[in-house]
Amino acid sequence: MSKSIFHMIERAPAPVAPFSHAVEVDGWVFLTGQMPTQPQYENEPLPEGIEAQTRRVMDNLIIVLEGVDLALEHVVSARVFLTHFERDYATMNKTYRSYFPRDRLPARTCVGVTALAVNALVEIDMIARRAG
Repeated sequence: MSKSIFHMIERAPAPVAPFSHAVEVDGWVFLTGQMPTQPQYENEPLPEGIEAQTRRVMDNLIIVLEGVDLALEHVVSARVFLTHFERDYATMNKTYRSYFPRDRLPARTCVGVTALAVNALVEIDMIARRAG
């Protein structure tokens, strides 16, 4: 097993806790869950509603992926966390789904939680794999 590489991506949102944006080992890249915060304006209010927050989270994940020379096509798994599961599940799914080709959906888990950092409605983390 090779040494882990801890990535902090300059263009990505400022961390809301002590973490690296991504950690890479043996071609596997583990992306920390992203919040719907603006990359350059961490104190700006969060977007309103689950659709806007899901888009901001996905766009933040794309920034992290690009920062390690990857893209959504490299994502093999995702986990979604929702604070209002029943209310937001369908809309989040529709928004999330729009980021991937129909025949290229990562494995995924989605769970309801009682709260998220920065009072977000959604958080998503991912695992990606470099072509080897």
